[in-house]
Amino acid sequence: MFRNRRLWIPLCALFWLCVWQLASMRIGEEILLVSPLAAAARLWEMLREPSFWSTAGFSMARIMGGFLLSLAAGSALAALAYRFGAVYVLLAPLISAVKSVPVASYTILCLIFLSTRSLSLIITFLMTLPVVYEALLEGLRQTDAKLLEMASVFRIAPLHRLRYIYIPQTLPYLVSVIGVGVGIAWKSGVAAEVIGLPQGAIGSRLYEAKITLDMRNLFAWTIAVMLLCYFLEKLIRFLIRRAARALERGRAL
Repeated sequence: MFRNRRLWIPLCALFWLCVWQLASMRIGEEILLVSPLAAAARLWEMLREPSFWSTAGFSMARIMGGFLLSLAAGSALAALAYRFGAVYVLLAPLISAVKSVPVASYTILCLIFLSTRSLSLIITFLMTLPVVYEALLEGLRQTDAKLLEMASVFRIAPLHRLRYIYIPQTLPYLVSVIGVGVGIAWKSGVAAEVIGLPQGAIGSRLYEAKITLDMRNLFAWTIAVMLLCYFLEKLIRFLIRRAARALERGRAL
């Protein structure tokens, strides 16, 4: 019954939008719960404002920059921890600490030493690094032992092992972690902006909507963040799959 996800997912989304609309109509006060139609109308208005694009670009550049940095650093650290047991033991308490400390604590600490303009980049990096590191480390540990044994027997060069064994074997883990990591990046990055209030950031717009009780702006910006997160996740996955297909074509030559 639910095999056709392309049909059922939009229908389920429509169902919850109807629930939201009915709840808004039942409450009857937009200051408490704005309707999805009103939020969508406000978002459409904002899309025609130059300030919307500058604000979205400001936050997107820093949040996605932090996430891409965590991809690079997490990949490098996972490779080192996989290769050297001492590195894994050394990193274990650090990764656990980064995972357990709340976003608010990191944000307050960073505000002491850093400018608010770079705050979301640093917070996003810290929050997504453990996710990337642990996923890729697990992918490396699950690499087919027979393939590694064959590479050792035939004395395959390290770069060829990386290209033909490790990257294909860890690719599913990388694609999976992007879905989780991009969501964490936007949640933590925008939360840091709400606390730090950098000028021209989405978090600052959310805070302004909160103190003025402007629920239309609050929900419109929230929807904008959700859409940005969704499309950027799809874009990164698309690029990685394209790179994987290019790698497969290179292997076939």
